[in-house]
Amino acid sequence: MTVTVGVLALQGDVREHVHALTAVGATAVPVRRESELDAVDALVLPGGESTTMDKLLRAFDLFEPVRTRLRGGMPAYGSCAGMILLADRVLGSIEGQQTLGGVDVTVRRNAFGRQVESFETDLDIEGVDGSVHGVFIRAPWVEEVGPAATVLGRVESGPAAGRIVAVRQGALLVTSFHPEVTGDTRVHQLFVQIVRDTL
Repeated sequence: MTVTVGVLALQGDVREHVHALTAVGATAVPVRRESELDAVDALVLPGGESTTMDKLLRAFDLFEPVRTRLRGGMPAYGSCAGMILLADRVLGSIEGQQTLGGVDVTVRRNAFGRQVESFETDLDIEGVDGSVHGVFIRAPWVEEVGPAATVLGRVESGPAAGRIVAVRQGALLVTSFHPEVTGDTRVHQLFVQIVRDTL
């Protein structure tokens, strides 16, 4: 079954997500307006800057349409800033910042530090065979997971050992890291399978 996955194209790693989704057999299209959102089966919210993406969602009149689709059961995957947008609760947010919500987690913005403290590490992600190389760039982490959500992965070593960096709740998937920049498409394959299982 071919699925059409939109990539929110307001800011961030749009091209990289489109490429990864196409590589795993999905039809991937950029989404900048409500009519484009209406035509997709699922949505990817890429990395970028979460406060800017929140403002752009509202400026493009997409905030409420996306939230309505999410509440209606549309599958979505958020990486880095996308994780923050899909979280129900955010620590370290700026005044007025809103999230779309949907995943019963509390995330901390920029938890791993500033740009110069970006790092890479191998991760075990439930649902993905073999280790995944995680790239963390000004990334959030999950501080609290509610009963509706399931932890899929944690940092295994170093100062951030034990920190939660991948969570799933139903048809919603979030990661702190950026699989779209590594050339490894297995996280996108997992998401596309979630989409197929949901339709």
